[in-house]
Amino acid sequence: MKRCLLIVTVVLALATPVFAGPPLLCHPFDIGSARSLPWGTGSGWLETSPGYDVSHLTTDTVALLTPTTPVVVRMETLRRAAIYASRDRAVAVQLLTRLTERTHTRDANAWLDAAYLTEALRQIGRLGQTSAFRDSAPQMAEVVRNIDGVAMIDKALLLDAGDPALEFAAALINADRNRAAYTEHAQRARAGAARDALVARNIGMVQN
Repeated sequence: MKRCLLIVTVVLALATPVFAGPPLLCHPFDIGSARSLPWGTGSGWLETSPGYDVSHLTTDTVALLTPTTPVVVRMETLRRAAIYASRDRAVAVQLLTRLTERTHTRDANAWLDAAYLTEALRQIGRLGQTSAFRDSAPQMAEVVRNIDGVAMIDKALLLDAGDPALEFAAALINADRNRAAYTEHAQRARAGAARDALVARNIGMVQN
């Protein structure tokens, strides 16, 4: 895998967990043979599929986020979706709007989806010093300026308390926001990893 971009972001006065780049973007999740958005053949986190038409992104993403799609597969799909969406502000707005509209139900996965996309786009918004996102970062930052993905993942956990996959997602979402919350969610994810094979495959991404 290509080395993740290093970013310097001052989010908290206290030290936050160390990640070699934005935690929701730079580490592809191991989802085995599960279906996700088209991706490139390389091993890098930015290895998008060169022929993918981002005008189809919202339709394709929503089709993949079915009620039975596992949380970690959702996370990888949304990681890819955020990177594709950064190419076109209108597409990013459309996808975020669609996912946010789905939170009007009591579906924990819907809240997770909106939370992950929101915070992934926010992390892209902090990458304006990189060549990959120099032009799109300010636009992505503006798209999510008034949306709180942390509150959304908290709502997901209220609806499905004890799910190790949601705890895993919450740890990564809080990684550059709140050290105490990150640590608590990481501990719960690790404690429950044996109950979710995909979490177990990826649990090394978080530390207690």
